Amino acid sequence: MDFAIGCGVPKFDVVILGGGAAGLMCAAEAGRHGKRVAVLERSERVGKKILISGGGRCNFTNLHCTPANFLSSNPHFCKSALARYTAADFITLVEKHHIPYHQKTLGQLFCDRSAQDIVSLLEGQCSAAGVQVFTSTRVQEIRREAAGGGFQVRSESADFSARSLVVATGGLSIPKMGATAFGYEVAEQFGHKICPCRPALVPLTFGRVDAKAFSDLAGVAMEITASCDSYSFREKMLITHRGWSGPAVLQISSYWKWKIQQPVTIDLAPERRWTATLRDPRVRRDLTAARAALRKILPQRFADRWLERHPPKDWTNRSLDAMERELHCWILRPAGTEGYEKAEVTAGGVDTDELSSKTMESRKVSGLFFIGEVVDVTGWLGGFNFQWAWSSGVAAGRALAER
Repeated sequence: MDFAIGCGVPKFDVVILGGGAAGLMCAAEAGRHGKRVAVLERSERVGKKILISGGGRCNFTNLHCTPANFLSSNPHFCKSALARYTAADFITLVEKHHIPYHQKTLGQLFCDRSAQDIVSLLEGQCSAAGVQVFTSTRVQEIRREAAGGGFQVRSESADFSARSLVVATGGLSIPKMGATAFGYEVAEQFGHKICPCRPALVPLTFGRVDAKAFSDLAGVAMEITASCDSYSFREKMLITHRGWSGPAVLQISSYWKWKIQQPVTIDLAPERRWTATLRDPRVRRDLTAARAALRKILPQRFADRWLERHPPKDWTNRSLDAMERELHCWILRPAGTEGYEKAEVTAGGVDTDELSSKTMESRKVSGLFFIGEVVDVTGWLGGFNFQWAWSSGVAAGRALAER
């Protein structure tokens, strides 16, 4: 159904689809440079995914953020935005708003109180910049005005007109929070390619054999090194009723090729040699001694289960060598992932070859921008995806300010 923009329709310089981290950051940046900005958010409030992040405390950036912490079909694409708006820049903004925060392992920064502090920061920035936010606004249709003009946006409740359109709708992860494929549909409408999407930072599910062997150990966690596709992560692994989770597994899941059920290699005792005790001539070599030695390395329940499933052929040095190797090179063959319902982010997205790395603007359609998770840039676990939201949002906001 056609629609026309009349005199009573709000006209803006910029309409931003999505009131998440990237969308609000872009809105504040463009607004503070005098642009008339509208943010259209389909949910009843902005920043819903921010609020549940980091266990409710929002891991808002990482001190060690570099382009190497991101996946993309073009690994160079994220460099420009990350260099021009850094983790230090966002930390400065957090401190300006007197938000208390703390550092956890590996440079991860969290709010002391709650993620609401970050949402309030963004809302305050937008309010100060004169940004108008429209919640519970579901877009039904988008049109490009003739002769390279602006954009017409129809929602269920109102129509909007703007010179520029920013797509900040996020990915497919956590559909119960309102995630949809709408951003990709908009991209395709305007002729953009989509790099295949998949769940990332997501738990892996048991294969049949491992389900029988380990599902009753749900809740057991241990520090391991998970490796796949030449990448390795040393962090905690958690056994669940359905499979493998915890930071190390979430990290490696982004590289795991589910279509071929690629094996994942687990080092259960990184930089430790558990059979050393058994090689002492004063120690008896039997299952009791092996169990005692392994329990010093691994959680008791897992250590016992491991020995049940990997009993030594004998107690020769050769057998001890084999037992040691098995512990450092355990091959998992996950059946799949927990899907978008449990994925923290979506890998894949709008093809970066068709976007400007400096401005996030489409190379196909003037005035059309894509930022945040909808773009084919995916960060590691630990605050990197939020930093991409801030950096890509600011890059687009600054470009909009110059239009």
